[in-house]
Amino acid sequence: MGGQIPHSSSMDEESLLAANAAYYRAFSARDLAAMETIWAEDGVTCVHPGWPVALIGRAPVIGSYCDIFRNPSQEAIRTEEEQAAIDGVDGRVFCVEQVGGGLLLASNWFRFIDGTWRLLHHQASPIAAPPQKRKEQPKEPKPSFH
Repeated sequence: MGGQIPHSSSMDEESLLAANAAYYRAFSARDLAAMETIWAEDGVTCVHPGWPVALIGRAPVIGSYCDIFRNPSQEAIRTEEEQAAIDGVDGRVFCVEQVGGGLLLASNWFRFIDGTWRLLHHQASPIAAPPQKRKEQPKEPKPSFH
């Protein structure tokens, strides 16, 4: 299967999460051909963390991954906390990305096209800590103003 999205006749959560995992495998392997297969042909957008613009269109989005893959200091990405939401032919996966020492909250929007989940939009934004770690930390008492 490699970095390619597995074909599925169903639009279930398992196949959506498999498509999301394929995206991160392609990213980790710096496999541009697999990345091109994962993205839809039309209507794609991407917001990379720290980039000054939103990328609109397949050519700029794929070009951005080409640039990222050529960067020798690009950190590996690990994911956790995957949550899927399906609405008709659209599916979204939210997850925490661990990149180097930083944490990002990512949203990946897929559409079921010709029997395969294809990525339409990826966006990742920095966060302070993943949800389970924030819940475990004791809350500071609120200051009193009397």
